[in-house]
Amino acid sequence: MYICFTVLAGLAILSFFFLRTRFPYLGDDCAYILRNIKLGFRLTKYKKVKPFYSVLDCFLDAAKRHPSKVFLHFEGREHTYGEVDKVSNQVARALQAEARLKEGDVVALFLANEPCFVWTWLGLAKLGCPAALLNFNIRSKSLLHCFSCCGAKVIIASSELQDAVEEVLPTLREQGISVYLLSEACSIQGIDTLSDKISRASDQPLSRDLRANVNIRSTALYIYTSGTTGLPKAAVVTQERVWAASFIQAACGITSEDIFYVNLPLYHSAGFLIGMVGSIERGNTIVLKRKFSASQFWSDCRKYNVTVMQYIGETMRYLCNTPKKDNEKNHSVKIAIGNGVRTDIWSEFLNRFGDIKVRELYAATEGNIGFINYTSKIGAVGRVNFVHRFFFPFTLIKFDIEKEEPVRNSEGLCIEAARGETGLLVGKVTQRSPFVGYAGNQQQTEKKRLRDVLKKGDLYFNTGDLLRFDHMNFVYFQDRVGDTFRWKGENVATSEVADILTMAPCILEANVYGVKVEGHEGRIGMAAVLLKEGEDFDCLQTYKQVVNYLPAYARPRFIRIQPCLEMTGTFKMKKVKLVEEGFNPAHMEDPLYFLDTEKKTYVPLTEDIYRAITCREIKL
Repeated sequence: MYICFTVLAGLAILSFFFLRTRFPYLGDDCAYILRNIKLGFRLTKYKKVKPFYSVLDCFLDAAKRHPSKVFLHFEGREHTYGEVDKVSNQVARALQAEARLKEGDVVALFLANEPCFVWTWLGLAKLGCPAALLNFNIRSKSLLHCFSCCGAKVIIASSELQDAVEEVLPTLREQGISVYLLSEACSIQGIDTLSDKISRASDQPLSRDLRANVNIRSTALYIYTSGTTGLPKAAVVTQERVWAASFIQAACGITSEDIFYVNLPLYHSAGFLIGMVGSIERGNTIVLKRKFSASQFWSDCRKYNVTVMQYIGETMRYLCNTPKKDNEKNHSVKIAIGNGVRTDIWSEFLNRFGDIKVRELYAATEGNIGFINYTSKIGAVGRVNFVHRFFFPFTLIKFDIEKEEPVRNSEGLCIEAARGETGLLVGKVTQRSPFVGYAGNQQQTEKKRLRDVLKKGDLYFNTGDLLRFDHMNFVYFQDRVGDTFRWKGENVATSEVADILTMAPCILEANVYGVKVEGHEGRIGMAAVLLKEGEDFDCLQTYKQVVNYLPAYARPRFIRIQPCLEMTGTFKMKKVKLVEEGFNPAHMEDPLYFLDTEKKTYVPLTEDIYRAITCREIKL
């Protein structure tokens, strides 16, 4: 018996080591799949239960369960679950009385990262009102567009954004929009204060009947994405999508005991859905920052015992660029969740700051497919497994970069990319993985739909991203297609920038694109422009134009003056060659200009300036 037991034990050990050698990620795969199956069952239950159980209900349960637990740390103040619940009741009652809000009314939030963002959204949810999350960097034409396309009748703004609201106030008043400022006082006619009304309102719970018709398919949010062309688009985020995004923390193994550091803007899906809403789902504590600060980051983490951090590629690089200190590994951070980090920065980050599990993500706010790198494999944005593919079908298809369209066979069907080959990621549109689209923009919604992919009549969501699956089932992001590039963690729509540039008196046409800069994530803005006949390039006027109308991340840092702009046969501006040529003045005869933030004008791009940029002596 003892010999048999010894033999069996030996075989078990050998089997374990064989499986570990043959399938090194088997344990990670099994743990991740099991975790996600459990989350899938929860979401299925929420779809069926009556009345509908929303993330708001999850928050209310947490507030009842542990009202004294800290929900938010912000600038030295603590806000408990119970306190946030009561303040959100006051917000709901104030808006109910002042703005006459009722279930289904859309409200635009033009707010910075601060606690009032959180309790204002919760207050709106208690009234059954969807919220449109406006990027606080946008101004003028873009602000009006974003506001109008979601159908909102009310806008709530931070006091520090009063000037931006004043700029568009005449148009808002013409449209009968109610404008509220989170302030105790305001002398501007047409802008009402809200903070004073909130402080006087009752903090007693509101009736669930106020949101009686909210269900899993109801619109919960509008989150803006620049997409491939034009002005920002309002991605429709349903209650189901809110739940699904909130599960990302759970899928990464985060618990109610964790302390989650949110330094990304709450108007983005990463900060709002993964960070803030994910923490509600987990019942943990958030450290909320007004904005990211590399110099304060680790001291904040030590001060608040942060265990989970969020990042984008740029923030990770900023942290690696800080001066080295002896206590860099003296912190409690164990998990980092985010996207867009370069392989070399990833490795440097781990070497400097310790054994932190980096959970790199791939997803889109409006998309129906996403990946998580749950193994910490450096460089990968995710991992393919059969369970994921069964529930959320997807594939990579061959894509023609020059024509900017999928490659099709003689039958008119798309051709799947081979393993190891770069292809366009598309996700099959099903009841389980829908694509809802963009509010008030059927044309752009249709552009993201791809038909007759693998068989006639099927329908897929076109991510617009090129990915690669390797032979070990890891997923690698390769590039974006279309007219969008990403800089400083923000998507920039080239057509919007081109529209602003052509408003400059000297510019007739503009072809905007993103170019790589050594040592930086993403692509920085550059424009090839055609001047009006008889005009010279007006450096100062063009500078004023882009600074007045575009946020910093969207301003073209390089301008290339061309005698003509190359077009395709269908009159689309050619970009591929321009992108490849970059901005090195030694390699081209066209005049080049650089946006000099210190001199507040465009200046000729000399070889000395080019060298200073590539050597990082000039910060971009």
